[in-house]
Amino acid sequence: MQVGRVGAAFAVKDPSAAGAWFDQHLGFRVVADLGWYASTQHPDHTALAVDFVKHDHDTWVEQSAGLQGAMLALEVSDVDAEHARLAEGGATVLKELVTEPWGQRRVQLAGPEGLVIELVQPVAPDPEWMAAQGLPT
Repeated sequence: MQVGRVGAAFAVKDPSAAGAWFDQHLGFRVVADLGWYASTQHPDHTALAVDFVKHDHDTWVEQSAGLQGAMLALEVSDVDAEHARLAEGGATVLKELVTEPWGQRRVQLAGPEGLVIELVQPVAPDPEWMAAQGLPT
């Protein structure tokens, strides 16, 4: 399979507000807003779309059992600076900054309508932890 673009769509009550949140806090631009549907793209990654569809619109499938939540992870170059900027800008921090032994420094934020946004910065992994997991260092 050859993939030209990648997109993720999330069912929400207010697609316009969700798109505006991505614009305000994450720098994504709303490229289409039809009220029942909003599409966003980041100017640095135009082949990636994050879309929002009104949860009861006829284009969205009926709710299925299984998925208990959703998280969108974005790699950033300076997670500490982004954390400070977003907290100062009113974003709700769900999980404070933490450095994980597998080589990530990350923070989790409350996105629109329950979507968890994780900002991740790659860091050097802990060699002892990696070895204990049987992973290459």
